[in-house]
Amino acid sequence: MKAFMDKDFLLETETAKHLFHDYAEKQPIIDYHCHISPKEIYENRRFNNIVEVWLGGQNPDGTYFGDHYKWRLMRMNGVPEEYVTGNKPAYERFLKFVEALEVSIGNPMVHWCNLELQTFFGFNKPLTMETAKECWDFCNDKLQNDPTCSVRGIVEKSNVYYIGTTDDPIDTLEWHKKIAADDTIKTKVCPSVRPDRAIFIHKPDYAEYIGLLAKSVGKERLNSAKEVFEALTERIEYFKSLGCRASDHGIEYMPWHPATDEEVEAVFQKAMRGETITMEERDIYETAILVHLAKTYHRLGIAMEIHYSALRNVNTRKFKTLGLDVGIDTINQVSCIRALASFMGMLDEAGELPKMILFSLNPSENILLDALAGCFQSEEMPGKVQHGAAWWYNDTKSGMEDQMRNLANVSQLGNFIGMLTDSRSFLSYPRHNYFRRILCNMVGNWVENGEYPNREESLKKIVEGVCFYNAKRYFDL
Repeated sequence: MKAFMDKDFLLETETAKHLFHDYAEKQPIIDYHCHISPKEIYENRRFNNIVEVWLGGQNPDGTYFGDHYKWRLMRMNGVPEEYVTGNKPAYERFLKFVEALEVSIGNPMVHWCNLELQTFFGFNKPLTMETAKECWDFCNDKLQNDPTCSVRGIVEKSNVYYIGTTDDPIDTLEWHKKIAADDTIKTKVCPSVRPDRAIFIHKPDYAEYIGLLAKSVGKERLNSAKEVFEALTERIEYFKSLGCRASDHGIEYMPWHPATDEEVEAVFQKAMRGETITMEERDIYETAILVHLAKTYHRLGIAMEIHYSALRNVNTRKFKTLGLDVGIDTINQVSCIRALASFMGMLDEAGELPKMILFSLNPSENILLDALAGCFQSEEMPGKVQHGAAWWYNDTKSGMEDQMRNLANVSQLGNFIGMLTDSRSFLSYPRHNYFRRILCNMVGNWVENGEYPNREESLKKIVEGVCFYNAKRYFDL
């Protein structure tokens, strides 16, 4: 029997062990998409206990912070919400989480949590109810007293080369400016623009948001769709001036309904009057604004990430009491391939297709995205259009294997830009370690099964490329 999560965890062959320990493990991390706070990086936040990092709680403005993966696990174990996101004593919340973790065999959370304990705290015992008190005391002492367990310490210890945060176009980016001016922060931290609120014209707060967008460009109001598009361009150029390499779009589905400028304007004016927007009108406006944004990204050299097929806030009761991003989203079943193909085809024909990274929450679309990406590659760079890493509910051992296997089968694994955390937790960097072990194990198995030559130069290039160098090239770092 193998030991639980030892140094060769998930590495089944000698080739896999060699590739991981000699090449993958030592590579820096490029976390090109995440949701961590630049303010906390600059201020070098310290946490009082591990529950603050893992489970979080309620912000002063009523929103919640923490890891929604962990919240879901606790709710599935019947834990009352007051222990999940509420204000029960921290140690009691911790024990409730450990109880849930113990029955979560096969869930990557078991691996992630134990990797975090090993990596950042040197706690090498499995986290169980028997070790919970020891773990609690051990980790809390480190968080409060060890300089490597502050936010900056965690980032540095993880060998993070680049962090791409997720930021609204109206954000002042003040914390990014402060980080850039601070020579003691060695990791490059840059904003990534996420203009969802400017796109979702059907939302009840759309007109209010457009007012905020106007103020961000020094205007009293934006009177037309054209002015909205121009304001977004101005903000994206500002983001670019502070090192922006990527944009992100968290859309339910990919719209495709080309229309005239007059039709787009009519939809905009209707929304600004507070009238209900039909599905057709929504598609008209979203198509136009996404095309405009894509052309802007192409001109500025910014990669366009598209995340779709997430059905948001399906538990209405929880949404009304807790709000957004609290673990009540699920996988949608809507095919966007035809719309994506039309969108990308039009941009490509005009010579304005940006670098694109495509993510679907529905794993049945893996091979569809791989095949589609292959239709729009370019001599500009290897892998201009990417199928992004296994995302969210697919961010599991089998999910990563499926995503990379499909990518290898119909595309080119060697040019893949690899892993990202997509996380709100500073302790999530071991997910890159987890991904790299799975990658090396797959490659090692192919080599030892005689499916790929045991050629050191090729294997080194593939593994180091997927772990670091491909993303470094792709994001011009």
